[in-house]
Amino acid sequence: LRVEETDSADTFKVSGRGELHLSILIETMRREGYELSVSTPRVLFKEIDGVRCEPIERLLIDVPDNCVGSVMEKMGVRKAELVHMQPIGNRTRIEFLIPSRGLFGYRSEFMTDTKGEGVLNTVFDSYRPYMGEIPTRTVGSLVAFESGTAMAYGLFNAQERGTLFIDAGVPVYEGMVVGVSPKAGDINVNVCKKKHLTNTRASGSDDALRLETPRILSLEEAIEFIDDDELLEITPKNIRIRKTILDTEKRLKANFRKREQKV
Repeated sequence: LRVEETDSADTFKVSGRGELHLSILIETMRREGYELSVSTPRVLFKEIDGVRCEPIERLLIDVPDNCVGSVMEKMGVRKAELVHMQPIGNRTRIEFLIPSRGLFGYRSEFMTDTKGEGVLNTVFDSYRPYMGEIPTRTVGSLVAFESGTAMAYGLFNAQERGTLFIDAGVPVYEGMVVGVSPKAGDINVNVCKKKHLTNTRASGSDDALRLETPRILSLEEAIEFIDDDELLEITPKNIRIRKTILDTEKRLKANFRKREQKV
């Protein structure tokens, strides 16, 4: 584990062996009362003989036979190279060489694909020339565009757009990520919205709305989830995901400029 100072007095660059290694440091600091924000992890590239090279992991996967197809499909997208495959009873052991950045966000996806029965282990193998772009997150974020307290009515409408991370009564702020959308791209939602009172409606009617159980992310899952324009906000009592630019209007303008630069 290596910690380096940066140009900013309150910003540090921390290098370690994967999300688990970094999350142990973050969790220790959180329990000691620190408050901090963490950006999305990035791999360390090396210049070798004038060629930009990236770290490669040797990945060993042990899964039930009926899960091999989904694993092979995901590995292909992440630039993995199949080294060896061996059937063992009703399970299959598969060995890959894969870029370290190809594993970002995959562990939780792997557990879902294998219904919790898969085993995944990695060890550093070597540096190889850069293997090209790898699609990272294929889902979007549900982002609160108003500060206040999450209300049942607002959450009921928001849960139609995706899976929520919070329940009713939770304080939220503008730019806070309150859920995940199954489609790419962010969606602004108003989770603080109340239903207007009418002559035929009691004030407690919101209690009758059926809310789905929110998905509570662990520290490791949250580190895997955050995108390049998001931060993981750590406090002794809470783990929250937020946009780097909280103001909705400023964030939309920044995204527009970024798209123009790509064109």
